[in-house]
Amino acid sequence: MALLEMNDLNKRFESEKGHTHALKDITLSVKDGEFITIIGPSGCGKSTMLKIIAGLDTDLSGSVQIEGEEVKGPSIDKGFIFQEPRLFPWYTVEKNIAANYSLHERETWKKVKELIQLVKLDGFEKAYPKELSGGMAQRAAIARALLRNPKVLLLDEPFGALDAFTRSHMQEVLLDIWQKNRTTMLFVTHDIDEAIYLGDRVVIMNARPGSIRKTVTIDLPHPRKKTSRPFQEYRQLILNEFEKTEELELLNSAGI
Repeated sequence: MALLEMNDLNKRFESEKGHTHALKDITLSVKDGEFITIIGPSGCGKSTMLKIIAGLDTDLSGSVQIEGEEVKGPSIDKGFIFQEPRLFPWYTVEKNIAANYSLHERETWKKVKELIQLVKLDGFEKAYPKELSGGMAQRAAIARALLRNPKVLLLDEPFGALDAFTRSHMQEVLLDIWQKNRTTMLFVTHDIDEAIYLGDRVVIMNARPGSIRKTVTIDLPHPRKKTSRPFQEYRQLILNEFEKTEELELLNSAGI
């Protein structure tokens, strides 16, 4: 049974200049514990789709369901990780993770301690955000989301602002978290290698109006080697789909 179901999802933005069809006929089923990566051209609606799943945008047609229940707004069932960590600068790492929960409660303190170990921030419990690197701050943000035991974790280009070395390290950290917790994850990225490296399936989107062009199942065990032949074959397959998307966009813009 699917944990997350999107059926005939359409999203339009209205303005004085007219309307923009951001998402068109999105239908996607995600199993419990699955890691889905989403890739596509800029402006194709990837982030908009995550916000709809999170319940941050309910002005749409079609349906989004989690465990058979319609998404009607934000809830602790859905964790959201942005490109920026968005930590409270006046809180320490452990207090940022706890957020509105009290560290004086034994169960909260125990869970925060476990998560600090899980995201490899041992020794930085009392550190403030200004004392953390970008990768460390993002790990704290992930731990904060996991404290609420979300059914699905939505990640909107969470490593996009990191340097290549830190990004690679964060990919390993996230995979480790996923393999231990089996939290269902939807991860938006512009990086094809990242999408293949992390995902059970890669969802490839067309340019606006955003629609699903193809879903590619990545049949490779973890850990995956980016220089391996099978990995590079998946990379070429996805690149070919992007070339087709670009050709289609040119035809549409030309009115053909």
